[in-house]
Amino acid sequence: MSELFDAVDALVASRSPLPPAEERKRLRVAHGLTLDEVAAALKVRRATVSGWESTKKPTEPRGPEREAYARLLRQLAELYPTPQELAAPAPATFTGAPNPTEAQTLSAPQAPKATAMTAPENTQTPAPTPVAAAPAATPRPAPTTRPSSTSRRPGARKAAPAGTLAGATDPRFENGPLAVLDVDADGKVLAYCTGGLVLDVPAKSIPSLVDWTLKEGKLGAPKLSGPGKDADPLLVLTEAALERYGLPVALTEEERLAGRLPEGHKIIKQLARTEWKLTKRGFGPWARIYRPAQGSERACVQFCIPSWNALDTRHWGEAGQLPPAELARLLGVYASRVMTPRGSTAVTGLELMTALHPATRASEPDADGKRHSEHNPGSLGKDPVDCAPCEAPDGHPLLADLPRFHVRGPAEKLFEEAYDWARPMTDAECTLRHLVGIDVNMAFAAGANGLVVGLGSPTHVTNPVFDPKLPGSWLVDLSHVDLSKVKVGKEWVELDGSLLPSPFTPKGDRPEGPAWYATPTVAYAVELGYEVRPVEAWVRRENGRYLDGWYNRLRDAYLATMADLGVDADLSPEDFLAAMDGYKGRDPELAIVVAAVKATVKGGLGKLRERPRGEGWRPGEPWRALSRPTWRPDIRAAVISRTRINLHRKIVKHAAFTGQYPVAVLSDCVVYAASGESPLDFLPYRDGKPLPGGFKLGINPGLVKHEGTQSVLWGEEVRERFNAPELNLARYIKDGTVTDVDNGE
Repeated sequence: MSELFDAVDALVASRSPLPPAEERKRLRVAHGLTLDEVAAALKVRRATVSGWESTKKPTEPRGPEREAYARLLRQLAELYPTPQELAAPAPATFTGAPNPTEAQTLSAPQAPKATAMTAPENTQTPAPTPVAAAPAATPRPAPTTRPSSTSRRPGARKAAPAGTLAGATDPRFENGPLAVLDVDADGKVLAYCTGGLVLDVPAKSIPSLVDWTLKEGKLGAPKLSGPGKDADPLLVLTEAALERYGLPVALTEEERLAGRLPEGHKIIKQLARTEWKLTKRGFGPWARIYRPAQGSERACVQFCIPSWNALDTRHWGEAGQLPPAELARLLGVYASRVMTPRGSTAVTGLELMTALHPATRASEPDADGKRHSEHNPGSLGKDPVDCAPCEAPDGHPLLADLPRFHVRGPAEKLFEEAYDWARPMTDAECTLRHLVGIDVNMAFAAGANGLVVGLGSPTHVTNPVFDPKLPGSWLVDLSHVDLSKVKVGKEWVELDGSLLPSPFTPKGDRPEGPAWYATPTVAYAVELGYEVRPVEAWVRRENGRYLDGWYNRLRDAYLATMADLGVDADLSPEDFLAAMDGYKGRDPELAIVVAAVKATVKGGLGKLRERPRGEGWRPGEPWRALSRPTWRPDIRAAVISRTRINLHRKIVKHAAFTGQYPVAVLSDCVVYAASGESPLDFLPYRDGKPLPGGFKLGINPGLVKHEGTQSVLWGEEVRERFNAPELNLARYIKDGTVTDVDNGE
C-alpha cells in the first residue's frame, strides 16, 4: 500500500502549481539567489533554471525537480510578497502559494530575523518589473552594534548578494574568499566578509593580523583545478584600517613611482622580526605576506589597499570609494565568479590561466609509494620558452644583434593587432541620416574560445605546406587576395573591395609583399578562396586548447552578472536592446563587476606579451616578465588574429547579403551608415532570425550590442573640423564627444 501512496504523492508533485515566470525570477532575485545557486540546490543545469524563468518562452520543471522548485518558491513567496499582496486583507494566493490555512496574514514582508549585527536597509521588495527595467539591487546589511562573540554570521540571508559565498561548501573557507577591514566609532577593527558577514578582528599589528587571518579568519577559496592550489585569503584595508595598523593612507610620490614602501619602513621591520616575508614586489598596493610552505600547507595572506590605487578606476570604477560592506559584496562576486583578485585585472587574468592549468601535478606513486612533481599535460609548464625571432617585440634579447636604430618591417616582425580602420563615406551613405555603432561582446574572449595554441617551443621550417590546424607564425605573401571577389561559404561573390578593410593588417591596408602572420590569418586567406605558399614558418607541434577553461569561466562570470542586471541570454533582439538600455544603473556595483571581467580578458591577454617596466632596463637585455612560462607573445597574437578574422568574416557576410559596408572599425566596434537609429534598422533580421554567420544581437560573447548612434552630419562635421577625412568615428560613436584629433589611442 505504501508504494501506491508514494506513487500518488509523486503524481501530485509532478503537477505542483508554479507562479508565472516573471514571479519566479522576482522571488529569486529578492532573496539574492543566483541561477547557479538554485541550479546547484536542485541538481540541474544553470540553463535549465534560466529556462524556467524565461519570459519569452518558459519551460516547466518536471518530476522531483518540480516539487522542490515549487517548495522553494512557496517559501520565498512568504518572505517577499508583492505590494498588492501586502495591501490585500487576505493571505497571498498566487498559484503555488502556501495553503491558506497555514499561511500568515501578511501585513509586512516576513523577512528572516537579523542578528544585532546587521539590519537590512529596507524590507520592502519592489514590484515585478519588465526585463528592460531589471529588479532593484538586493538590500545590503549595515553594521549597527558590535557582536559579543568574535564571529557572528547574520541571519538575514536576504542580505547575501549573488554568488559571493565562494567557500560555503568548504569549512576551511566558511567566511568567504576575502574581507574588507574597517574601524568603527569605538575603535574596533571589523572585517566585512561576503554574504553580509561581519567579524571582530582582535589583531593589533600587521604580523598579528596575518596570524589571525590564517588561524581564525577562515578566509580563502578552494582551488579551481585538481593539481592547483587554494586561493590565499585577501584582506582589503580601508583608510581607517591603514591608520590603525600604522600604514600611510597615501603613498608619497617617490613611493608611488617605486610601487612600494621603502625597506626601512617600520611595518616591514615588524614583519622581518616575526619571520614573515614579502614577495619581490614588496609592500605595495597589492602585497603578499608569507612564510615558506610546510608540506602542502601554505601560509600566505594577500593585501589590497584601494587608497594606494590598487583598484584602478579604469577597470574598477568607483569601487575604492565604496563603504566596506558594499566593497566586500562587489569583490566577493568577482572572486566567486572569476577568482580572488591577485593584483590588477591584468595580473588576475594571467593568474587565472595558471590556476586552471597548473604547471605541475603529482605523479603516480613510485615503488616506495611516494609521489613526485611532474609536468601537467595541457599546461605551459614551469619553465619559460623562447619565442620565435619574428614574435619578439623590439628590444628583446633575441634581437640584440640588430643595428641600434633598425626598424623591422612586416617581413621581419609578426604584427597581429586589433583593427583601427576608417574610410570616407560614399555619396549614398551621406544621404542617410545616422551612423550606428555595434560592438562585439567579449570579442577577445570569443577569439580565445576553441583556439589551438602552442604549448612548447617553436620549430623553424622552410618552404612549409600550410596547415591550418598547426599553430605558429608564417611568412607568406597575401597581397594577391582580392576582396572584390571572395568565397563566402562555398560560393564566390563579388563585392566592392575598396569599401572593405583588408583582413590581414590592423590598419586595413592591403599587404604589399611577404609578411609574418599567425595561423588564423593565413587560414582565412584560404577560406576566402586563395592559395597560400609560405616561405618559412615557426610552428609549435606541441599544442592544445589551453584557453578553453579560461574562456568558459570568464564567459560564465560575464553572463551570470549580466543576468543579475536583467540582461538574459535568451531575449529577443528588441527585448535585448531594451534590457541593455541603462543596465548599469540597476546595480552600479554589479556593473563594476562586468567592467572588471572585461578588463580581466583584455589585460590577461596583454600580459602574455608584457613589455619592460622601467627598472633600468636597456634594449637587448632580458626583463622580468621573460622569466614567466606565461610570457607567450605567440598566444596573444593568435587570439588577436582570430578575433580580427572573426569580425571581418561577419563584415563580409553582411556586405554580401545586404550591400552595406562599414564606415569605421575600431577593435571590436563597427560603424555603419543607416536610415534609422537602431541596429535593427540595418541588421538583416527575418522573422526574428539573424543572417547566418553575420551579426546577431545578444549578450553572449561574439554577439553584438548597440554601441551608440550619432548623425551623419555629426560625422562629416567632425572630420571637416579636424581636416581628417578618415578620422575613425568608431572611437567616438558612443557619446559623440571628440576632444582632440585622432591619435590612435
